[in-house]
Amino acid sequence: MAVQALSLLIALPFAALAGFGRFSHGFHSIAQLFALIPGLIGDYVRVAFYVLTLQKCALRSRISFGSFFAHSSAVVGPGVYIGAYCVLGSCEIGEGTQIASHVQILSGRHQHHREADGYLLGAKEKNFSHVTIGEHCWIGAAAVIMADVGSETTIGAGAIVTRIVPGGVVAVGNPARPRTITSCE
Repeated sequence: MAVQALSLLIALPFAALAGFGRFSHGFHSIAQLFALIPGLIGDYVRVAFYVLTLQKCALRSRISFGSFFAHSSAVVGPGVYIGAYCVLGSCEIGEGTQIASHVQILSGRHQHHREADGYLLGAKEKNFSHVTIGEHCWIGAAAVIMADVGSETTIGAGAIVTRIVPGGVVAVGNPARPRTITSCE
């Protein structure tokens, strides 16, 4: 408890510089800076910064080295673990969900649009969607999540989630599809 309180004190001036999540440039810069603090101290300071800047973040979570949120609209439930080198967009992560390393949670599937002549238009906030991952999920290493994942679901390592995955299933592949598990496996 004392370490968490100290972490909040350390993160407070940085959260103020980021406008407590309202100044996007300050938020991005400080989130990326805090992603580089090593060890257990870094895990505590990252969570403290996000408690002060995200829409909602439980102090009883863990965010590992190299991981950061790209949008302050994210929600992190209690008991969430986020592995190393994850990039997380506008998302909601349910209680007790475990996310392995190198996972990306994108802000939907259609963030960029093209002009009639094919030139790429820049990403705009209105093109983002909010991705929800339910409670007590496991997201395997290097998975890319672009659509909602139901509670108590396992997403296999390297899976690419492009469509909603229902709760209570194991989904693997590219694109990720629910897989039937038999007792022989």
